[in-house]
Amino acid sequence: MVSTGPMRTLNRHAERGSTDRDALDALLDEVAWGVLATADDAVPWQVPVLFARVGDDIVVHGSTGAGALRQAGAGAAVSFCVTSIDGVVVAHSTFDSSANYRSAVLMGTMRVLDGDEKWAALDALSDRMIPGRTGEVRAMTKKELAATTALALPITDGQWVLKARTGGPGAADEEHDAWTGVVPMRVVYGEPEAVDPTRPLPASVTALTQQG
Repeated sequence: MVSTGPMRTLNRHAERGSTDRDALDALLDEVAWGVLATADDAVPWQVPVLFARVGDDIVVHGSTGAGALRQAGAGAAVSFCVTSIDGVVVAHSTFDSSANYRSAVLMGTMRVLDGDEKWAALDALSDRMIPGRTGEVRAMTKKELAATTALALPITDGQWVLKARTGGPGAADEEHDAWTGVVPMRVVYGEPEAVDPTRPLPASVTALTQQG
């Protein structure tokens, strides 16, 4: 559910808002990166980060020296934004042209992960980017684990807003002869560029290249 606080209320195109948790999860599982925002002495601080959804948590990671993660780990309020652009909406005028999209903003406070939970979260992040890769390479070392911070943001009822636009351009209020419609957009993987081309592609990389 979405709360009615001023920062969580959709004022423009409120009909595009949704309280569908399954739709939220689908967006979070599809998009690989988001923007983590917090404040330090009232100064806004935003960083793009890779993330993974693990059940009811969003998990992120970074260097133990990363300032924004230290601030979030210390209990500062945060917001996390994820966006997918799904298509260019071509209308009869540039003013009326738009984009089809899905976006979510989640709010709350993060917790620092440790022990087995931290290890599992870092593995989940790796497999989110390259499914199956953790089974093809060595495990993290204790030194690598110690150099990495992992944080979790709970996906909490009343602390997220989901918004989406779908469909074509609105009806024109004037005569025109311009082409109108939608140009879909999607992310695709290109041909792998091997450091050592004599080595065969692993199953994880092959699977990425086969995604449509």
